[in-house]
Amino acid sequence: MKIRQVLSALEQFAPLPLQESWDNAGLQVGLTEAEVSGALLCLDVTEAVIDEAIAKGCNLVVSHHPLLFRGLKQISDANYVQRCVIKAIKHDIAVVSMHTNMDNARQGVNWKIAEKLDLRDVAFFARKTVGDIEAGSGVIGTLPSPQAAADFIQTVKQRFAVECAQCNALLARPVSRVAICGGAGDFLLDEALAQGADAFITGEMHYHQYFDYEQRLQICVIGHYQSEQYTAEVFRDIIQRECPGVTTHIAQTNTNPILYI
Repeated sequence: MKIRQVLSALEQFAPLPLQESWDNAGLQVGLTEAEVSGALLCLDVTEAVIDEAIAKGCNLVVSHHPLLFRGLKQISDANYVQRCVIKAIKHDIAVVSMHTNMDNARQGVNWKIAEKLDLRDVAFFARKTVGDIEAGSGVIGTLPSPQAAADFIQTVKQRFAVECAQCNALLARPVSRVAICGGAGDFLLDEALAQGADAFITGEMHYHQYFDYEQRLQICVIGHYQSEQYTAEVFRDIIQRECPGVTTHIAQTNTNPILYI
């Protein structure tokens, strides 16, 4: 199985036209005609992740966040991005990123978050159509049974192993309908309300966005990394289904740059 076949399988699941205009999903580094020795699946590409790929004999790294967002004017040791590019090329490792195209795809990042919360009747909200492909920036679904707001937040913390969650005032009514946008999702707050959500889960939000939703919407912000940490499972399932025989490893390197002290 060649690297280009794995890349093709990922892009068939989450076509590149689904990505936002500012994004840079797809092939980042390397050649795609090589045979796949193994695929390391991760959220971010760092030097430690490349080292893990080397140690595990993987010549393919599949990440959620792109290593390259902007063009490089030099490739030296000036920063971690350039050092990663050098190390990947030196060790014949290809780097592929599936970012907002995977956020917007059916059964992508947000659907995985919904799965971890056992949500039912999951569907896109903030829907859009790209070509003839239905997509959406977030998903919405229903809890198996309504929960008090405090219990709901504890469930979210437990399922995502978060040390703390940033929330607005606890909702006085039970939480049943939950809207989700992994990563930075505060642009969808009003759409979540319009879709009848009781709660909104995302990874990060601006300070002033917390105002004016008291008793209208239970906000629960769990951290960017934490919200998207299970994306590697989506990559694994695609590759195992479409590229049988390719060895996959979910990265053990924790790339979250934020510490809770």
